[in-house]
Amino acid sequence: MGRDWARYWRAGRRPLEAMHAHFERHVYHRHSHDTYSFGVTETGAQSFTCRGAAHTSAAGMVMAFNPDDPHDGHAADTLGFTYRIVHIGPELVADALADATGRRAPLPLFAAPLVADAAAAGALRAFHRALLDPAATALRRDELLASTVAHLVRAAATQAPPDPPKTGTSAAMAAQARRFLEDHLLDDPTAEELARATGGSRFAVYRAFVARYGMPPSDYQRLLRLRRARTLIADGVPIGEAAAATGFTDQSHLTRWFVRSFGLTPGAYRKAGQS
Repeated sequence: MGRDWARYWRAGRRPLEAMHAHFERHVYHRHSHDTYSFGVTETGAQSFTCRGAAHTSAAGMVMAFNPDDPHDGHAADTLGFTYRIVHIGPELVADALADATGRRAPLPLFAAPLVADAAAAGALRAFHRALLDPAATALRRDELLASTVAHLVRAAATQAPPDPPKTGTSAAMAAQARRFLEDHLLDDPTAEELARATGGSRFAVYRAFVARYGMPPSDYQRLLRLRRARTLIADGVPIGEAAAATGFTDQSHLTRWFVRSFGLTPGAYRKAGQS
């Protein structure tokens, strides 16, 4: 039997969360976050796919995921892996960079999901430890947030995200399909309805969506529901009510997909209040 464990922390209303975990058996289902996600592997190795390629993060390596970067993950061998990961909202990244440069700038883009930089890895570890340390002050956490973002951007950011897609492109079709799913979170639209909403064929919409978001519309619809359920649970809504409010059959259905996508149960997430 694998000896999996996870410890989670979240910062109340701020878009800032952290997890310290060891996984031998757990397999992440393909998912993405609406935040930047930066992880550092401590022991072992984690294999994952991201942006159409396979990667392995060994000890000391940093994983850098942009918002909506689809990825999965599992242990590279039977010994498992231990890692730390932080999820930082884009607004916090923007604020940290504005403080450092004295001006507002476009959000950074991390072109490669793996970064081999000792300074960035060290900064990320220090920041993560402070988040999980009950004795750490808010000021110390904010200072380490700023320095960590600066280290990561210097080490690996390449350019600003591309401009919004122009009308008529496949990227625009995918973005329109996403907005439709967001606006109809609890509905059960058919492929034909999604095609009508975007002005394309069912095949064209599917192909454009997978190319842009790395997963079929049905998987992304479930991911949107999981994100909404997570917000409700953080706000104190009972897990069963959160499941019903976000289109899951029952609490067990929500729990299964919550664990597969986020690595912990809804109950553990609920308990992970700010320290």
